[in-house]
This record gives sequence, structure tokens and C-alpha cells, in this order.
Amino acid sequence: MQLTRREALSGLSLFTTTAYATSAFAWEGPLMDLVQGSEDFLIASDAYVYGYPLVTMEMTRRVITNVAKSEGTRAPMGQIIKLREYPNAAFRDVTAPNADTLYTTSFFDVGDEPWVLSTPDFKGRYFLLPLLSGWTDVFQVPGKRTTGTQAQTFLITGPNWSGTVPAGMTQLKSPTSIVWLLGRIYCSGTPEDYAEVHALQDQFKLQPLSTVGQDYKAPEGKVDPSIDMKTPVRDQVNKLSTVEYFTLLAELLKRNPPAAADAPALERFKSIGLVPGQDFDPKAVERRWADHLPKLSQTRIQLHFMSRDGDMSRTNGWTFTTKTGLYGTNYVQRALITYIGLGANRPQDAVYPTSLKPSLLSSYEGKNKYTMRFEKGQLPPVQGFWSLTMYDENMFFIENPINRYSMSMRTNPKFEADGSLIIYIQNESPGPDKEANWLPAPKDKFCLMMRLYWPDENQPSILDGSWVIPPVTKV
Repeated sequence: MQLTRREALSGLSLFTTTAYATSAFAWEGPLMDLVQGSEDFLIASDAYVYGYPLVTMEMTRRVITNVAKSEGTRAPMGQIIKLREYPNAAFRDVTAPNADTLYTTSFFDVGDEPWVLSTPDFKGRYFLLPLLSGWTDVFQVPGKRTTGTQAQTFLITGPNWSGTVPAGMTQLKSPTSIVWLLGRIYCSGTPEDYAEVHALQDQFKLQPLSTVGQDYKAPEGKVDPSIDMKTPVRDQVNKLSTVEYFTLLAELLKRNPPAAADAPALERFKSIGLVPGQDFDPKAVERRWADHLPKLSQTRIQLHFMSRDGDMSRTNGWTFTTKTGLYGTNYVQRALITYIGLGANRPQDAVYPTSLKPSLLSSYEGKNKYTMRFEKGQLPPVQGFWSLTMYDENMFFIENPINRYSMSMRTNPKFEADGSLIIYIQNESPGPDKEANWLPAPKDKFCLMMRLYWPDENQPSILDGSWVIPPVTKV
């Protein structure tokens, strides 16, 4: 079948064609030669985007759990990782770390039997325990917003479980065998508050249902020396060949079934050898385009961030999305969030506005001075808390003389006489009288991220655009 140029553009259903359409010649040359006459290429690229979250979750699970015992940010399957303090400027395990909540996390598999998660009484403290499926959907999110802060016990069941829920447990049904608990507990960062949160973390219990009532001790993990523990997960996923990628995706589909709404897409994917429940058939891959498929599909995902047809909101130099946590059949958005922020919450729990530069024509630089001003009564409207975090251009914390990586109400900033709040964003101290409001910047380029936990749903709200983030202004 020979595709016309118009058919090729429309056939790339997940491709953010807006970015390409602004420059007609971008479709001429090698890329156009590749798609013309190859409907299978278009289908395979859709399948690549579709499976990107599941493959990334699996590769993340392998790296995080490939240890014999819990250590730092890693622990074997079924064991709880308890981060005990906020990262400092030397931390390099993940990009865009936060200094607001202490993570309490775990990977476990509910395909064979349910697991039981017991949590302590948080006594009013803010926390959330999002549970992610293998497809990165937050299928349940116990926490202060949804279930309260009292002690609770949850039975997390797999897609095929149909047993009886024991008394005193609340069932949370996972659509996949893979489950990622990505819990966060608010902490002020003082020694006293660290101790209180550590005590809460130590009261978490996670165990298979069959072991309840026994003196359960999680077994040691088995280390697989073939797993790359140094290369970032995203890079490992992106360098998989087309056959390697789809072979892994097909294997993962056996224990992590697609949603019912995915049926039309899956019907198309049969033509390139991808059938849920079956091994991948590499014979269906055409060598003519197989070598190009991963890179071009990754470009599709990245371009969605910039596309006017995408799901990103832009205002006053800030970019954010409220299409996170639950994605339905918006496969390219799901892949994009996996690419730039794996493990994102539902928007009702958190929104993450990011400012990479103050304008299209300039970057944030430490040689300049900037301010961010919240007028009286215009602080971020949240029921949880908010923060403004400083990162270098690689999205890591920056060493500074006051060891401050973020600004929030817990840092006790001073308000102006008129009730407004001004944050001073610069490399050098703004002076003793303003240092309470100083967010230290590096000498070179940097970027900023806000975190709005439990944003108000009533107006004004960032969720419907009735609250607008103020700009960062160069002095």
C-alpha cells in the first residue's frame, strides 16, 4: 500500500504533527521515504509509544530491586525502601529530587497472590501512598486526602484474584501484576521531625496474604549481575532494538494485561506481531525501518511536550500538565510523563509546574538576579503544601552556603508590609534582612520547579486555570 503525504501525516495518530507541520520540509527526505509505503511502520510506532510505560516500569523495577537487602534507594522485591533524609547537592540517583517528603516505596508482584499493606496512625500528618500499575496509572492512592490518617490495612489484589477479603482489610485491585508503591510523607526536615517520620516508616508492614498472622521476614533478594546498575533507566530503554523492545513488551503483557479500552489499538498491533498473551514474532518486523523505529518513536514522545495539540499548559514562563496519573487511551501523554517524570501523581494530589527559562529568548543564569512575587492572598491554593525548588540545568540540587534547596512556608519566609511574599532567586545573598526569602542559585544556568500538593479544587485553582502562577522576573 502506497501512502500519500496526507495519509502519512494522519496515520501518525500519536505523532505530534503540529511541531512538524510548522516546517513543511521536515517531512521531505529520509523520514518521508521511511513512512511512504509502510503502514506497518506507523502501526509499529504506535505500538512502541503504547508500550513505553510498561517497558520503562519493568526496567526501573529491575534496577531498584537488584540488591540482596535494602540499601539507600534500592531494596529487593516486596521490601520497603525508607528514605531517611532529604537528598543534598551530592545526590545523583534520580533527577529532580524533592526536599518536601520522605519516600517510602516498594515494588511487589500481586500476580500470584495478594499482598497486605499495613500503615500506622499518621495523627493528621500529610501523606499519600499512590499505587501504580505496570502501565504507570495510579490505580489507588490512600492518603490524607482520600482515606484519612488513621491506621489502615489494605489488601492489594492482582487482575485475576477473586477470593474473599479478610475482615478489617480494604481491597485495592491492581490491573497488573506489577505494583509500585511510591509513598511520600511530609517532613519539615528538622532532627525532631525526622525522628517522628522514621518512627512512622518503621511501622509500615508489607507481606503476602498467606503469611499474615505469622512471624514474617522478607527473604533476601537475588542479585542478577547481567542487569546494568549504572546506566540511567531511560537510556537503557531507549537503546533497546526494535526486536528487543517488542520481545520484552510481549512478555510483560502476559502478566500485565492491557485495559479493555485498548482493544482497538491491540487489534492493529497484531499486524506487526504483537499479540497479548503470546511471544513476539520478530518475523513481522521489516528490516527497512526497524533500525529507525526506536529513535523516531522517542522523538514523537518528546515532541508531544512542545505540541499545541498536547496536554501541557503554559503561562508566565511555567509549563505544567494536569493530565497525569490516569491516562485512559491517551497513550502519547502516558509515554511523555513516563519519559519526563515517571511516577507522577494524579493532579488532585500534586501538580508540578516547571520553568526552564524566563522567556523563549533567554535562560536563567546566576549572574542575574530574579524575584518571584505572590500578591497578598495569592499564594498557591493548596490543602497540602507548596514549595519552589531550585535545580541546576541537569535537574540536581545546588550546593549553597545555607543548604537551602527549596522555599516553602516551612522555611519561614518574611512577608512584605502589604501582605505580599517576595522570593529572591540569585547566586549571592540578598542581605541579612532578606535572607529568609533567598533561594540560592548557582553561578551558571538553572531551572525551577514548583510542587503543589493537594491543590484546591474550588476556585481559585490551578486545576481549572483560575489561579495563575506569577512570573519569575529579572531584576
